[in-house]
Amino acid sequence: MDGARTRGQPAALGAVRAMLRSGVPHAILLTGPASVGKTTLALDLAAALLCEHPDVAARPCRACRACRMQDAGNHPDLHRLAPSGAGAQIGIGGTERSRGVRDLIAELVLMPVEGGARVAVIEEAQRLNEEAQSALLKTLEEPGAGVVLILCAEEEERLLPTVRSRCARIRLGPVGVREIEDLLGELGLAEPPLAGRLARIAAGRPGIAIAYARAPQAEAIRGELCRRLLDLRGEGTAAGLVAIRELQARAMDLAKTLDAAASLGGTGGAGGPKAAKGRTGRGSKAGPKGSAVDAGAGPDTGAGGTDGSDEGAPEAARADGEAGGTKLAAPERRRGALMLVRIWQDLARDMALVALGERRLVRDPGLLDDLEAAVTREGTAPGQRHHASGAGGPAAFLARLSRAAELLEGNVAPELVLDTLVVAWPAGVGAEVSG
Repeated sequence: MDGARTRGQPAALGAVRAMLRSGVPHAILLTGPASVGKTTLALDLAAALLCEHPDVAARPCRACRACRMQDAGNHPDLHRLAPSGAGAQIGIGGTERSRGVRDLIAELVLMPVEGGARVAVIEEAQRLNEEAQSALLKTLEEPGAGVVLILCAEEEERLLPTVRSRCARIRLGPVGVREIEDLLGELGLAEPPLAGRLARIAAGRPGIAIAYARAPQAEAIRGELCRRLLDLRGEGTAAGLVAIRELQARAMDLAKTLDAAASLGGTGGAGGPKAAKGRTGRGSKAGPKGSAVDAGAGPDTGAGGTDGSDEGAPEAARADGEAGGTKLAAPERRRGALMLVRIWQDLARDMALVALGERRLVRDPGLLDDLEAAVTREGTAPGQRHHASGAGGPAAFLARLSRAAELLEGNVAPELVLDTLVVAWPAGVGAEVSG
């Protein structure tokens, strides 16, 4: 698989190579954190299955007609399904603007157009609702001849046991900083200093680094959000509760900016081919992803455009859930809150590391001065060891942030989750010191 575009996943690529030699299972589940390369690996496997090169070991060749069609996003035997709509879900039935599982099943029962395999890639499969998963079961059990289904999921526990049991599994993990840095340079997206910083911010997720590199304003907005969160520690609760609404809206804008950057090309961890646009399969429209860069991406930008300007960016949200006089949809408010919490997790982690004197492990070196100043304001010299436990300790607040992310993935009101974090934040990290 010399033509593979997946980077930093040698074990997963090795497993795919072994499958191609011995026989590819009819259903494969690729699991791992957001933006580590699951979709890119799925498309690499699809390209190998559809490739016309006579030597199986040389597939995908990226030169034959089939490979060129896939790279252009219009191979008629590659079918893609992804979350869409306000709730970013995959349902059983389609709508005018999105596709469902039944649409995919209807395509897979037809004969292949090119006479070879038929491949279905389901992105963010954890967003299949239970009804959609149940509808997919029969196809997983008895797929048509030459049909291969590839499911990509961040959390396989959200899939039904009956779905998981019918799939061969391949696990992808975080990618090393150096590999992400090299990838950004290979794609011509960032010079070494910037590439190194983005690779650290991405925390093992190449797709996030690529999106930030394509949207230079995104990194600036991430820094703005982090510094504003640090400032909240010195403000009263009332002021913090007002400010958190502005940060929620700003984070929501960042998510949109990163999505726009991701849509410029594949961000699944290898700068792979662009997601299929227009029509895929047998003339069926490819449903847009609910989030090209998952909320776990970390930072978000408030810019409405993709040229670095703030033109078109919505005003900060007021406490009543409005921005610029327009009522924000609940999914947007939830997504902004989740993006903000992910950034908050990185910030709290870095702050705890600075307090412990572990500057070299900080995820965003650009915030070192701000982090050290925040720790010093608490009366703690950087390097003095903090108690890891306790109601006000760093571990406790990081656990609170993790729980907040879980609640936001459910149906808890995002404003309520953020308000409780604001109240806890002043004592959240490093108030207790031992000599």
